[in-house]
Amino acid sequence: MRRVNLFSAPLEDASDRPDGFGFAFARLAPQLGAKLVGATIYELPPGQTTFPHHYEYGCEEWLLLVTGRPTLRDPEGEHELEPGDVVGFPEGPEGAHAVTNRTDEPARVVILSTKGFPAVAVYPDSEKIGVWTGNEDDDVMVGRESDVDYWDREL
Repeated sequence: MRRVNLFSAPLEDASDRPDGFGFAFARLAPQLGAKLVGATIYELPPGQTTFPHHYEYGCEEWLLLVTGRPTLRDPEGEHELEPGDVVGFPEGPEGAHAVTNRTDEPARVVILSTKGFPAVAVYPDSEKIGVWTGNEDDDVMVGRESDVDYWDREL
């Protein structure tokens, strides 16, 4: 049996991220041998956010709050979460979210997600779209303003 404990799993440092988006993490799928569902523990220090506000296509996510009281920003506004809360983020704009720790104590969240390629994330605050194909050479992050006509560079 493969098992990971949400409270004591060893975490990797991600302090190389920009200020305001720092955390430690542990990817659970490789440890559990999972292929179709992903899960990551995020230890979120005070004042940090997991990722910029975003929503996805090709991926459904759930958040499980293990410890702490971070603030969830979603299409309905901001909500303080409490340990044991589970929140689902469907595909598309109705699943937009960001998690920020505005308290003085660390927060530990688990994000579970369906896995598959291609995957698309939209960042409405910064007007970016990311596409992940499963092949790093074909992955791209673009600004919405870079929209081109379908026939651009074909004729």
